[in-house]
Amino acid sequence: MPNRVYLDWNATTPLRPEARAAMVAAFDLVGNPSSVHAEGREARRLVEEARATLAAAVGAQPRNIVFTSAGTEANALALSPGLRGPSGGPVERLLVSAVEHASVLAGGRFPADKIGLIQVTRSGVVDLDHLKALLKGGPPALVSIMAANNETGALQPVTEAARIVHEAVGLLHVDAIQALGKMPFDINTVGADLATFSAHKIGGPKGVGALVMSEGIGGLEPVLRGGGQELNRRAGTENVAGIAAFGAAVKAALQALPEDVKHMASLRDRLENGLREVPGTTVFANDVARLPNTVLFTAPGLKAETAVIGFDLEGIAVSSGSACSSGKVQPSHVLSAMGYDPAVSQGAVRLSLGWSTESADINRALEAWRKLGNTLLKG
Repeated sequence: MPNRVYLDWNATTPLRPEARAAMVAAFDLVGNPSSVHAEGREARRLVEEARATLAAAVGAQPRNIVFTSAGTEANALALSPGLRGPSGGPVERLLVSAVEHASVLAGGRFPADKIGLIQVTRSGVVDLDHLKALLKGGPPALVSIMAANNETGALQPVTEAARIVHEAVGLLHVDAIQALGKMPFDINTVGADLATFSAHKIGGPKGVGALVMSEGIGGLEPVLRGGGQELNRRAGTENVAGIAAFGAAVKAALQALPEDVKHMASLRDRLENGLREVPGTTVFANDVARLPNTVLFTAPGLKAETAVIGFDLEGIAVSSGSACSSGKVQPSHVLSAMGYDPAVSQGAVRLSLGWSTESADINRALEAWRKLGNTLLKG
């Protein structure tokens, strides 16, 4: 759309040229990747090349990657009772941080009475002391903590959490969907047992995700059963074009990572400074380490729905939080978990940047905010 500024990258990203090219090439293939003839083998080659690319990017073995239809399905697959590590028994309960994505808060296949919430601080960071208390004395747990929050951008102490969880003979799942392409992420360095990813957050197409497991994880129960694809862990013919584009997006994103991080962080800092020129503006989680591209802010009396519409009328795409729930008029569960009053969380607006965001885009956003601030916050 011409003359528009897109500042909702945490919801979805533009398709990278490399991903688009990979998709177009894959669309010309006729073979089913499960077929043994030459056409099938060529389709299988694209799938396995993408699997190897993602594995190398996050420090995993290709055989431990399961492609899914989305990050939500990958999370549902990961949250499986009975998972076990190389030396531990099966997990019997699930502990999730209170600021997780809705697909994790839903609990996967765990019954409601086996799910517990881990508290977070006022800055939106997981309270590790509360995690220790929840783990103490109970049966083995699967713990799910995201690498970076999709609303505030706050980075979570997943490496420290992994140590605590493993000392309690549990397993750690990390939703790394917002992290990949915005910060380094290696499943071994972090100590995660399972991690999940989504193509459309890094310049790939919508409708492709992945579950990545560390070596020796067993007991994974498929959500979808049928033809035995993905080593019997996820049935259904693979989305060859989407998976090939996912691999291309991962490769492009990691090559550009250092430059992109520097670029986005510089623009984010300038954006935040400009937003604060409107009196009373608050930027959430600005006292902790965050993603280089994310700003969640509010001002006294601001209504998020009105602000999002106002930005949109000025030609700027922003959101009021997670794209999965932003259409619902309700307080952010993330800010509620951080201890903010509903009146505050109902006014939170998220601006998220990307690799092609320009200085002129920030100028446009700040001009719109000054105009909206003078109009919406009058009185």
